Amino acid sequence: MILILATAGALAGCGGSGDERAVVAAFYPLAFAAEQVASSGVEVRNLTPPGVEPHDAELSPRDVERVRSARVVLYLGGGFQPALEEALDGARGQAVDVLRGLDVLAAGGAPDPHVWLDPRRYAQIAERVGNALAAPKRGSALARRSRALDRELRSGLAQCRRRTIVTSHAAFGYLAARYGLEQVAISGLAPEAEPSPRAFERAVARVRRTGATTVFFEPLVSPRLARAVARETGARTDVLNPLEGLTQSELQHGSDYFTVMRANLAALRRGLECR
Repeated sequence: MILILATAGALAGCGGSGDERAVVAAFYPLAFAAEQVASSGVEVRNLTPPGVEPHDAELSPRDVERVRSARVVLYLGGGFQPALEEALDGARGQAVDVLRGLDVLAAGGAPDPHVWLDPRRYAQIAERVGNALAAPKRGSALARRSRALDRELRSGLAQCRRRTIVTSHAAFGYLAARYGLEQVAISGLAPEAEPSPRAFERAVARVRRTGATTVFFEPLVSPRLARAVARETGARTDVLNPLEGLTQSELQHGSDYFTVMRANLAALRRGLECR
């Protein structure tokens, strides 16, 4: 049985004797991949609690010890979660930076970490996780599912009246690049970043120039900015999920990487008026 323990309290409640078999994942997309790939009896621990934006997640002393004693730690390098990267100093197991070796895009002069929103890159991550957990066949099976999802997205976004997606923060660069879309982000890579009044005015002007009719916001981030831009431009709002984390309710209702990506496809098809 594979366990995903997402809260610090739940982690603290488990004995330390099983840490040599534990896999620690930085946040949801990596935890999901590990859950799908890991063999029976391996615990997969998600360091980011449900409903928490991973940029904001903090590590307790117990979390740090879990990271340092785990058999495998899956994380994204490049400063996505600095506290986790710091905790890796002194780790006794294998630390796997899933960004390493991937074709990484830049946004605003910084590496864009949101690679999992491109299913073809996520397939590479699945294979890497499979190798790290000594389960290459399971990793390959997850990769095949991800490549099938890529074909669904490619087909579903092939014929759209619009090609510009307006988002609350710049999380969707990989998705946009893969499917021939243009991302117009109200703020930068960090979802909590507040644009200056001038930047907000520029975003409004860009939205008006594109003729976009939908401004997308994220379920784990306040929709205030997206709604403000929508009011200024006469657009509507809709949800586009960057899959940095799922809520407890979503997990209880069986949502996962694939169901959320298909919900994103449906939202994009509505907003872009696809045939």
